Amino acid sequence: MILYLHGFDATSPGNHEKMRQLQFIDDDVRLVSYSTLHPKNDMQYLLNEVNKQIALSDDPAPLILGVGLGGYWAERIGFLNGIKSVLINPNLAPQDNMVGKIDRPEEYADIANKCVKGFRDKNTAKALCILARNDTVTDNLATEALLKDFYRIEWDEEQQHKFASLAAHLQLIKTFKQS
Repeated sequence: MILYLHGFDATSPGNHEKMRQLQFIDDDVRLVSYSTLHPKNDMQYLLNEVNKQIALSDDPAPLILGVGLGGYWAERIGFLNGIKSVLINPNLAPQDNMVGKIDRPEEYADIANKCVKGFRDKNTAKALCILARNDTVTDNLATEALLKDFYRIEWDEEQQHKFASLAAHLQLIKTFKQS
């Protein structure tokens, strides 16, 4: 089972396309949608929903994958639910770069402060991060610097922030899921 978390643009047709591509890895791909506007509510909802989806699956190695803002959530929710995660162009600082787009961006900082201290140390090697060199929305060099000591980083030379095509990385994601 692969749980897919969309980014801030929840209604983008690219979400359906990415989910369709992920079905080449696992025929059980499930969208876990969330509001994107209310971080504390999203956190509680995502924790409960992912836990429920894991309980409803017999997959011994479920995976959570998120793009952009979904990557922010995939890392944390994956850690808290004890499953591997794939972070694609994760937006790791929405409290700084989404002001004016989301309600109460300060809640992201509050979530970070309340998260398990040193959670990335405890989550080492349980996430794969795929970054686009052509991302004009997030600073992926800063993302790499922040995550490289904890997770494998793969660079993509073609894609942009929304990462329209996962095709070049499907085998890598499949191998990571099965490892």
